[in-house]
Amino acid sequence: MDLRDYLRIFSRNWLLIVGCTLVGLLFGGGYSIATKPTYAAETQLFVAIQNSGSVQELQQGNTFSQARVQSYVKAVNSPIVLQPVIDSLGLEVTADELAKSVKGTTDVNTVLINIEASDSSAVRSAAIAQGVANSLIEAIERIEKPKNGGSSPFNVSVIKPAVAPSSPSSPNTRLNLILGLMLGLGTGFASAIVRTRLDNKVRGEADIRHITDAPVLGGIAFDGDATRTPLLTQTPAQSPRAESFRQLRTNLQFANVAKGAKTVLVTSSVPGEGKSTTATNLAIALAQAGQAVCLVDADLRRPMVSEYLGLDRNAGLTTALIGQADVRELLQPWGDDELFVLASGQIPPNPSELLGSMAMQQLLEDLEQVFDTIIIDAPPLLPVTDAAVLSQHVGGVIVVVGSQKLRHQELERSLSALEMVGSHILGIVLNRLPAKGPDAYSYSYYRNDNHESLEKIDVRHSALNVWQPESAPTSNNAVGTQEGRWTRPAKKFPANRS
Repeated sequence: MDLRDYLRIFSRNWLLIVGCTLVGLLFGGGYSIATKPTYAAETQLFVAIQNSGSVQELQQGNTFSQARVQSYVKAVNSPIVLQPVIDSLGLEVTADELAKSVKGTTDVNTVLINIEASDSSAVRSAAIAQGVANSLIEAIERIEKPKNGGSSPFNVSVIKPAVAPSSPSSPNTRLNLILGLMLGLGTGFASAIVRTRLDNKVRGEADIRHITDAPVLGGIAFDGDATRTPLLTQTPAQSPRAESFRQLRTNLQFANVAKGAKTVLVTSSVPGEGKSTTATNLAIALAQAGQAVCLVDADLRRPMVSEYLGLDRNAGLTTALIGQADVRELLQPWGDDELFVLASGQIPPNPSELLGSMAMQQLLEDLEQVFDTIIIDAPPLLPVTDAAVLSQHVGGVIVVVGSQKLRHQELERSLSALEMVGSHILGIVLNRLPAKGPDAYSYSYYRNDNHESLEKIDVRHSALNVWQPESAPTSNNAVGTQEGRWTRPAKKFPANRS
């Protein structure tokens, strides 16, 4: 993984990382509060040889003293030194227990002895340190005293008396907080990486890049109002949702330059990814750009296009396929632009056979003679084979991927199914993307004074799409919505484009 991958992991899991960091800080602070304070007092001794002489003798004596100091440091924790301290201070501990809280050290190439005593009481720690120092001096005097009489050749004296410390030596709250912060932060990052590795859901464009080389034609942000108002004409012309479908239309036109396919099939891997709304709004966007568009509802198991557009689906695609009516008689105009809809018709018992039949292929060829673009809403790829069968009769396929709904292996299986039948995949459309964050799909466009952008054209066409409500429908082309019933002026069937 490169730096961008780590940044994406952080952006996706920042709540987890922050939470672990806060837990680490709380743990460090809690440990500091729960730990009983300990005070450390220190005293320092100086060891000197009492005999005087030449410089050479003094150097030898200093070397001898340094060697002797090492032995004195070891003797600090011996019972011969600690027991008198226990007796004089009245401590209720043994010499071995006291030895755990007393430490003797010396600096290299010096004759200094440092004695440190730790205790829960600051005053008692100073008393123990001073008592150990005095006891050590007495013990050295006794041990080093010659047997034939006289004084010890070494003089040990206190050069730094023990003083009661003003603040505890432990716990070190600052250090504990820093360690807790580092531990929490490390745990958070590790958890985020593990979580990302185990998460096999498609969340954004970066995940698509790891699965397929197919271009991402566009991204549609999640909109909570889309369930109530799913159509492009029901949203403001300059809203992000409307812009995303116009951007999808533009990218589709560029992706389809080489192939020149008139018929585009829109499908998904599993139900609920938004393929029907994507197909419907893409058809509306293409019609708003001045094209003659036919929207075919080929989802013969769960048709939704007629429900979105408020059209009658009792007669439609299946009616034409079984020869009960001509397709021209079944097309229903919608909106002020050249958009015609072929509803699903009655749901048949054999959808795959109908969609893969020669009648279906001939029907699409007939529509291509009349319309600039045919958009087909097909069933999902994984539950049934309808889309894979139908994809052999079209010029290109668009796969809609629902963000945070589809798993990597499901998308791989879907794309493999299309490749096995030789389908031409025009690209991927990411749906239900978050509006913000690392997986948000954003795009920008530029305008200048010399060229009118597609967005300006879209606004002009959208301005024509103003509906006037009335109490009851006046024609068979009335569109049903949750806000009421709507009518549009009658329009002619497009002329033959062949």
